[in-house]
Amino acid sequence: PFLTTLGGGGLKGGLHTTGAKWFMISSQRHSYHLVDPSPWPISGSLGALATTVGGVMYMHSFQGGATLLSLGLIFILYTMLVWWRDVLRESTLEGHHTKAVQLGPRYGSILFIVSEVMFLFAFFWASSHSSLAPTVEIGGIWPPKGIGVLDPWEIPFLNTPILPSSGAAVTWAHHAILAGKEKRAVYALVATVSLALVSTGFQGMEYYQAPSNISDSIYGSTFFLATGFHGFHVIIGTLFLIICGIRQYLGHLTKEHHVGFEAAAWYWHFVDVVRLFPFVSIYWWGGI
Repeated sequence: PFLTTLGGGGLKGGLHTTGAKWFMISSQRHSYHLVDPSPWPISGSLGALATTVGGVMYMHSFQGGATLLSLGLIFILYTMLVWWRDVLRESTLEGHHTKAVQLGPRYGSILFIVSEVMFLFAFFWASSHSSLAPTVEIGGIWPPKGIGVLDPWEIPFLNTPILPSSGAAVTWAHHAILAGKEKRAVYALVATVSLALVSTGFQGMEYYQAPSNISDSIYGSTFFLATGFHGFHVIIGTLFLIICGIRQYLGHLTKEHHVGFEAAAWYWHFVDVVRLFPFVSIYWWGGI
């Protein structure tokens, strides 16, 4: 057995005190975190099962379907909240996320972002395919005859530079964290979230003024699916950054340990760069 300060290396064992310091006795000789038994995987599985069954029952008008669907969603959201809480405790307060452990979340974040790139690429491909080779069923023209389109040089053009600007703000926050300037990092995250909310508000105005809807031919389907899913990603990224801002304000993030913020920043850069593609391929090209 050997001694180490609590939180210094993710070591586990009995605790005892010497003066004002806490020490941990352990025989663990590697830097990986052996997770304690947790009820959250099984609770998340049960919530997913209830959500799936309840959703099918609700869509087929079975009695109790809406109730089961609601309970399943509540169970999943609760599981997400307490599971993330435990992960934050393990990394921030207990110090279990060593350099070796941090590799897992980093690789996982990168693979998740790559999967989201492929997901959105499918929608942009569908729109480009239909616009470059419109079929006879839609009259051989794009957009189909009788379908109203938005002017790309109004709200869409105004909204396009906002997300890249927020990307610059989140980079400012990252550099502030690396420099140890906690308050500047909080200010930068507030600026990022503010720009994100403005962008979401503009997209809501755009949808409200849209002369077509998702049921209007292949144009409406591809337009609202591609732009809508991108807008949904903006909302998820905004929530991600709000959590990072709260954690930064509470002093959880340091220049040596801020993997959660890095994942949020990577995700946000994916979101702000992708905004350029729908503007060119859907708003501008699709509206010609």
